[in-house]
Amino acid sequence: MIELPLIDNIESKKSKKPDWLRVKLPIGKEYAEVRKIVDDNKLHTICESGNCPNMGECWGAGTATFMILGNICTRSCTFCAVATGRPTEYDADEPRRVAQAIQLMKVKHAVITSVNRDELADRGAEIWYQTVVQVKQLSPSTTIETLIPDVKGNWDALIRMIEGGQEVVSHNMETVKRLYKMVRPQARYERSLEEIKRIKEFGKRTKSGIMLGIGESKDEVFEAMDDLVASGLDVLTLGQYLQPTKMHLEIKEFIHPDTFAMYKEEGLKRGLRYVESGPLVRSSYHAEKHI
Repeated sequence: MIELPLIDNIESKKSKKPDWLRVKLPIGKEYAEVRKIVDDNKLHTICESGNCPNMGECWGAGTATFMILGNICTRSCTFCAVATGRPTEYDADEPRRVAQAIQLMKVKHAVITSVNRDELADRGAEIWYQTVVQVKQLSPSTTIETLIPDVKGNWDALIRMIEGGQEVVSHNMETVKRLYKMVRPQARYERSLEEIKRIKEFGKRTKSGIMLGIGESKDEVFEAMDDLVASGLDVLTLGQYLQPTKMHLEIKEFIHPDTFAMYKEEGLKRGLRYVESGPLVRSSYHAEKHI
């Protein structure tokens, strides 16, 4: 569910980034303006918490992916840069502040995500609902994509999360079936597929993401594509996993851009409506196109 970071201090031979993974540092007037709005409204963004490599590009274009329900996650996924622990109480005023920031930024398409809040009976669903509703109230022409967590089978919470009026609902698979226990130890492959199926049945455009380079085979990626199509997925993003620290999941392979292009072609052949595939692709990268 979380977007993926750049490598910063890995020293092994395998971690030396190829040229196609190099990005520019975030600079410029537009970046500074977004930075000020985020800070002034005391908001979290997955751009920062996940060390996203596209932050400079996206913030420079005046867009950002907001992360609600705090910045401490109850999960311990082995790939993720977001802090794990016991979250503090959530802020009931957060929906208003997110909506106000999106209005100030004048974004045409807003992406909202969150940490997992497994300790909450409703998984944070009411805050999700209120955030979408209040964004729509202040910015009625803004389209919204929500990147939601695994609700652990709480389907009532899922419905509340997605009934606020957003146009796209995303839930990331993150990896192939064989690697699930290693990558997402508190999640289940079949349960995430069921979540996507239920989102589609509710009438939303569905989206998911898979990271590559952690030991998956091509056939396993194709199998995941087929499972996602069977579950009603519309949009798939594929990107290179990049290790946040030495304590996180190790990179097994840097996937060449030509291979990403092949996966895009295969995904479309297998029935996906849209595939965003490339080394630096992340869940919300070019999200406005997925409307």
